[in-house]
Amino acid sequence: MARSAEETRRKILDAAADEFARYGIAGARVDRITTAAGVNNALLYRYFGGKLELFDVVYSRHVVEIVEAVDLDPEDLPGYVGRLYDYYQAHPHVVRLAAWHQLERPEHVPPQAVHDAQAQKAERIARAQKEGRIRADLPAEELRDLMVLLSLSNGPLAPALGGDPALRRATVVAAARAVLEARSGETG
Repeated sequence: MARSAEETRRKILDAAADEFARYGIAGARVDRITTAAGVNNALLYRYFGGKLELFDVVYSRHVVEIVEAVDLDPEDLPGYVGRLYDYYQAHPHVVRLAAWHQLERPEHVPPQAVHDAQAQKAERIARAQKEGRIRADLPAEELRDLMVLLSLSNGPLAPALGGDPALRRATVVAAARAVLEARSGETG
């Protein structure tokens, strides 16, 4: 019985991830989610409470997945950008879920695991800066966030107009490298 409940929850979460990525919270329909999951609406409400709560679970699940899937090495931030780029290319629904979260649930706090991971990444960057291994004239948190923004180039929210994804990846990695090599006061 417990196995069946776990399987049902997983089916609902998978169907909901697709639905929310495509339509957002307002556009998502419980009927489409439950039909895709092969369950009735009552089970969705029993396990998750409602559509909004279901979105929060789906979003949390996916952002924690990114944190666990893509590690940050402060010695190789361009490599981090490339790995994130690859992850977002392989999982475009994650980017769309994050966008819908920003648009429709900005007041909802991401999971503590995400806050902790982001803080740890900034601390690792700050430590590398303090030790002189990477540029120290930019705040660690801003540098971390800039690397993430570069990785989103040619993603579902900022698609390139044509072009080769491999070339785009090489470009964003080179841009990250250039950011790290530049020093304050230099102009391009």
